[in-house]
Amino acid sequence: MPEQTVIFVSMPGLRRRDLQHMPRLSAIAGAVADLVPTFPCVTSPVQANMLTGRTPQEHGIIGNGFYHRDRRTVELWVGRNGFIEGPQLWERLTAAGVSSAAWMTQNIKDAAADYIVTPEPIHHPDGRMDLWCYSKPDGLYQRLFNDLGHFPLMNYWGPMANIKSTEWIVNATLWLIQRERPQFNSIYVPHLDYAAQKFGPNSSQAIAACAEADGQLGRLFDGLAAIGAADPTILVAGEYALTDVSRVIYPNRVLRDAGFARIDERDGAEHLNVAESVAFAVVDHQFAHLYVGKPEEIDAVAGLFEGIDGIANVLIGRERAAFHVDHPRSGEIVLICEPDTWLAYYWWHDDAKAPPFAR
Repeated sequence: MPEQTVIFVSMPGLRRRDLQHMPRLSAIAGAVADLVPTFPCVTSPVQANMLTGRTPQEHGIIGNGFYHRDRRTVELWVGRNGFIEGPQLWERLTAAGVSSAAWMTQNIKDAAADYIVTPEPIHHPDGRMDLWCYSKPDGLYQRLFNDLGHFPLMNYWGPMANIKSTEWIVNATLWLIQRERPQFNSIYVPHLDYAAQKFGPNSSQAIAACAEADGQLGRLFDGLAAIGAADPTILVAGEYALTDVSRVIYPNRVLRDAGFARIDERDGAEHLNVAESVAFAVVDHQFAHLYVGKPEEIDAVAGLFEGIDGIANVLIGRERAAFHVDHPRSGEIVLICEPDTWLAYYWWHDDAKAPPFAR
């Protein structure tokens, strides 16, 4: 084994109070500090913050997705590392002669890490999907599949998310360390995040998720000792925390009703036409980027949201700099919610006219 093995676990939703339900993690906690993430507090920007030591207005990851103005398309969960602007941890580790591995990190494809595994399912024209993962070097995921089976993507994100995905990530991490010996290992574990989103951060299900995640961390710690990494350095970061919400706002419905968002109907379903809209919202949990194609309409669009209960901030132009999102990829307007408010992307009023992907 290498002289030092470092494990960095990025665990969104982890709070100091959760440690009382996580005895294995608490037992190794040499120090606990409260971290304050920069806005926006969602996975892709926060992980880019940690990888670069910079803010979103510097590294350019201003949300979990954004609007490509040149292509006039919206892309969520972009994936490619080239969208992160500026030097990253991976290059610095390589320059220092330290090998590295990244498990499920966002915006990681084509990064300078030595070993990478992240979901990349194969989508077929008829709607079928085959499980697969992007990996570096080529063939790494095939080797993992041969020994561990497919990464259970359906248990990683969405309504079927459960501890099975974390179990696979732990198994794969130990598998790689035993065979290839990367010294720095970054692991993304969203298990707490999804329980808190589905049931609330203080729910019995969220508390149970803490115990489940702790059990998998315990397996990781025990596994490291079993393969010879007896004294690894363990770092665990919570990324961000979640709050209980009691109301929802639909920015794209507001823009539609005001005549700014264009809606096209095809085969009985309503679709947002971002290329032809004067304004539309890319909604991301408790904030949204509003892209306004006509500068003369910015004030009018912003005025629609000022005074709406649940909207805390309506940021225009340079006002975005105070929240670290004054970047060319950002919307001309940024909305921020009150802590008890959620934003939903829906642009349809009648669920019978929802697009197929939302049914």
